[in-house]
Amino acid sequence: MTVMPADLSGIDVRAEIERLRKERNAVILAHYYQRPELQDIADFVGDSLELSRKAAETDAEVIAFCGVKFMAETAKILSPNKIVVLPDVEAGCSLEDSCPPEKFKAFREAHPDHIALTYINCSTEVKALSDIIVTSSSAETILQQIPADQKIIFGPDRHLGGYLSRKFGREMLLWPGVCIVHEAFSETELLKLKAQHPAAPIAAHPECPPHIVDHADYVGSTSGILQYAKTTDADTLIVATEPHIIHQMQLAIPNKTFIGAPGADGNCNCNICPYMALNTMEKLYVALRDLEPRIEIEEQLRLDAKKSLDRMLDMASGTLGKGDLGTR
Repeated sequence: MTVMPADLSGIDVRAEIERLRKERNAVILAHYYQRPELQDIADFVGDSLELSRKAAETDAEVIAFCGVKFMAETAKILSPNKIVVLPDVEAGCSLEDSCPPEKFKAFREAHPDHIALTYINCSTEVKALSDIIVTSSSAETILQQIPADQKIIFGPDRHLGGYLSRKFGREMLLWPGVCIVHEAFSETELLKLKAQHPAAPIAAHPECPPHIVDHADYVGSTSGILQYAKTTDADTLIVATEPHIIHQMQLAIPNKTFIGAPGADGNCNCNICPYMALNTMEKLYVALRDLEPRIEIEEQLRLDAKKSLDRMLDMASGTLGKGDLGTR
């Protein structure tokens, strides 16, 4: 974990971050699930891959990624010549933790006739063992390009994989991982909330379990949910994903009301990602000051992982032919 100085009471942390941003020629990225103050100071706010691609296009020498470790690793994969720092190196992901590379490798070897369609919420090592990486916004487009007779392993999120399987009638071997945030939503409490706001549509992330997704009027990525909030005629929206996205919704559409879907205790506290919450303004300041904790990836591993990311980008843009879907 980032080592914090004993006393920051005499430091204007925000002013120091602004100074170091210029001094280090740094770009600050913040995922939608970060604290509002980190979103507000960031150069870019968005989904994980979107942020990494934007950072790669800048002339910044340093990327400070306010997110979780797999996101910062993705930024390093796409920007190997830039320094990438993560405010708290302990900011992990339950999906990544659920899929150890050695177990995923053994699973793949046990099913040699399957290609591995793998959600971006995984380690660099698992990306390197995969054929195609997907995001929640690109998964449907990519799945529709895979021949119907091609067998598929989908990991590590069984809820996203199950949603795709049901929607497109595609049988897939699902890795049994889940996001602890999206797993925490309560169907009973959601229905109570819907009864209180019958005209409010429900927007859900596909990482949610089926008993939540089945009640949704819109299912999509975090950026997709934000776009839906902007375009729906409804003046109130129930949001079934990590509640910090609501900060961006309130900034973009201040005249609408957004209600976080409840957890089992009837509120949203259990749905705040504990990993995302580890990053703070103070830790961002220290990371920019010391250029630590730094993300480093061995070059061959980076190149192996980049192949599955490149294949996703090609398929999402429609530039990869169906004959190019061979496994690693």
